[in-house]
Amino acid sequence: MRLLIETRDGALGIAKGCVVPTSGRFDATIRVRDGVLLPGLINAHDHLHRNHYGRLGHPPYEDAYEWGRDIHHRFAETIAIGRMLPRREALLRGAWKNLRAGVTTVVHHDAWEDAFDDGFPLRVVPIETAHSLRLAPELPAPNPGRPFAIHLAEGVSSAAAEEVRELDARGLVTRDLLAVHAVGVDARGIQRLRAAGAAVVWCPSSNRFLFGHTAPAELLAPGVDVLLGSDSLLTADGSLLRELRVARDLGLVSHTRLCDAVGATAARRLGVEPPSLDLGARADVIVLRRPLLEATEADVALVVAHGVLRVADPALVPALGALAAGGRVEIAGDVTRWICDQPSRAASDRERRAPPSLSNRMAR
Repeated sequence: MRLLIETRDGALGIAKGCVVPTSGRFDATIRVRDGVLLPGLINAHDHLHRNHYGRLGHPPYEDAYEWGRDIHHRFAETIAIGRMLPRREALLRGAWKNLRAGVTTVVHHDAWEDAFDDGFPLRVVPIETAHSLRLAPELPAPNPGRPFAIHLAEGVSSAAAEEVRELDARGLVTRDLLAVHAVGVDARGIQRLRAAGAAVVWCPSSNRFLFGHTAPAELLAPGVDVLLGSDSLLTADGSLLRELRVARDLGLVSHTRLCDAVGATAARRLGVEPPSLDLGARADVIVLRRPLLEATEADVALVVAHGVLRVADPALVPALGALAAGGRVEIAGDVTRWICDQPSRAASDRERRAPPSLSNRMAR
């Protein structure tokens, strides 16, 4: 299927999973006169299988370990019912939460799933992860050049701050580290993470729900690579677009760095190609009707993931022609969208073997 997209700021063609010239014949032409073309967003932290529960907990908590114990006590029945959802369906709930928000690449912070190699509708980056120092059965040996993500200092206690030093003693505070959350890092920990060149994966709405505040301003200041994650709906306000707006309103990171946190910076730290609309680039493309840092799901007009049109405003469906029959109209929240959940068989979706995950499932 050859697709041509035209917006107020330009046009691009899509064929065989790549951006192609706008000349020649196309099977469908979609015009979004009030839209702007952007590369698909990168979500550096989600638990795709946990997005069907809704928020659980009675915060504030001292740390994520306390939260985990509490929800398994208070909400044992809710969690048991949630675990009855077939695994692939649970993962797809997370996938569509992301796609409807313009995310075409995501990090799943848990064990690699066979579903990701079987026509999954967006790209899952296969990096090594461990849940946390207390809940991972073991930690990997340092592997220079390979990104490693772990929930670190996810709390406000002195024990949370100490986790940076404990991880450092194991040789894992390096430039390859993606420190997820890092809410409770103290001055010594900030200095060590910055000196090592580690990156921070920031999930501000999740942090504020659990602890009442988020990562220290000194840690997020220029000189540290910041990536953005949505976390799951167990703790977060919503999608990655919501995290962008929360982060913007906090004013701790410049607008330019926030855009890079879901784009160029994230790609570089995760080891994937930089987001691009250039000819020959992977066709991960979105069209927004408002600026990125202001947008909600209602402003996402189109989402193309690796050349496959996945999400469209229903008003644009007549332009799809025969392509429209491959999808259906669904409502999520108060936003109605046409979605295409046909499996993708692109070889490059399975181009890399996933590393072993050391994550521990707190809730399935």
